[in-house]
Amino acid sequence: MSSTIKAKSLKDVLLIHELTFILLVILAGTAGVIGMRIWDQSSQESQRINLMVQEIQQTRGDLYRQMKELFDMYFLKDPQAQEEYNVYTHSIDAHFQKLLELTVDEEEKTAITELHASYQAFVVETQDIFSRPQDFNNESLEKALNTHLESGIFHRYEIISARAERLLLLKQNELSSRLEDVKHTSITLLMIPIGLAILLLLFSRIFLKRAIVRPIHNVLHATREISAGNLGHKAPEEGVAELAALSLAINAMAEELNHSQEALVRSEKQAALGLLVPMLAHNIRNPLASIRATAQVADSDALDQETRDSLVAIISTVDRLDRWTRALLAYLHPLKPQPTPTSLSHILKGALIPLEPKIREKQLTIELPEWLELDDSMFTDENLLEQALYNVLLNAAEASPAGSALVIRCHAFTDSLELAILDEGPGMPFTPDPHAISPGPTTKRFGTGLGIPFAFKVMEALSGNIRFNPRLKGGTSTEIQLPRHHLQD
Repeated sequence: MSSTIKAKSLKDVLLIHELTFILLVILAGTAGVIGMRIWDQSSQESQRINLMVQEIQQTRGDLYRQMKELFDMYFLKDPQAQEEYNVYTHSIDAHFQKLLELTVDEEEKTAITELHASYQAFVVETQDIFSRPQDFNNESLEKALNTHLESGIFHRYEIISARAERLLLLKQNELSSRLEDVKHTSITLLMIPIGLAILLLLFSRIFLKRAIVRPIHNVLHATREISAGNLGHKAPEEGVAELAALSLAINAMAEELNHSQEALVRSEKQAALGLLVPMLAHNIRNPLASIRATAQVADSDALDQETRDSLVAIISTVDRLDRWTRALLAYLHPLKPQPTPTSLSHILKGALIPLEPKIREKQLTIELPEWLELDDSMFTDENLLEQALYNVLLNAAEASPAGSALVIRCHAFTDSLELAILDEGPGMPFTPDPHAISPGPTTKRFGTGLGIPFAFKVMEALSGNIRFNPRLKGGTSTEIQLPRHHLQD
């Protein structure tokens, strides 16, 4: 992604996606385990309560059977009644033992203990009847059985038994309510990972579309555009880090191809010009030499002034054409610097000598650096640098108005020298292009447009740099930076 936030790599995104998926699985599993555990505990609790209710009901049933055996012994004279009675006594004691084992809190234990105590009171009372039958006549026995046992102790036992059953029933209802809550909680816990999974699915779809699908589509579109020759097309640097890096590499490749294409076109045009111009210059310069010689021979004091002016104009025009062809040949000729020890002041002096007529003609003032205060020694190609400086100074002199100043400044550094040429002309109407394939535009009537390109070419050959900047109050500042020691290839 082309933003201040660093794009995540596809590896990191996949890791996050996998960890999120594992987290959802863990959440779903945890919810299921918790729900199953709570459900299992509730089921066990429900079974315990149901078993206690069954035990209480069985004790009541066995108690009724004991009462029956007691009636059978006295009213039906059943000889096995007491034995059967004792069997039920042991059975009821076992039920109470089981009930005490099933209790889980003091409330339940107290209810069962109270119920057991009520039963023990019944047993004690009936033991008296079994052990002292002679003390009871029919009336007193009927009273003991019907009134004291059935209406008293047994009725009290029923009340305590009903209270214990209500306690267990209340717990059963609470358990049912808790099971319902557990059911809702389990459903909620299961819905959370399901909802998160749906969100993850939607997010994954949106993310894949934005971070992978769309960037891949843009990359494919960019490759099609570049393969079709549109080297200026840029692939958006978006998506995951790998795709952003791929887009960056494609853009860099397209830019390199564009530069290579421009260099190839420049080389091909230079090669074509290199083949055409020498032949053209040869075919032009020979007739020009003949024309100039004929004009010089024809010039005589015997001719009228108009004819003599025409001959001078012919000679001047031939000279301009000759300079044009020489400059064109020099521009196209490969430059091979031949460095020698020299100084910048010496080179600049040599460049200014041919300009003296122009300087006198326009009455220009030349301001030179204080060379005695500078170490301007160099190891460079004196001839090439002098020719380049001549072209730059010639442009500055021709652009300067009559009577103005042409200021030359120099700054010396350990490894380089910086030269600035300041004129007071109208400024350059165009920005010179150091990579231009053909000669640049010119503001002079008979200019070739090769002066600045030739200067650029010399600076490149000498590992220097030249810049043309407008001045605030008008004019142009030409800044040249050169190494003190030119290293040959």
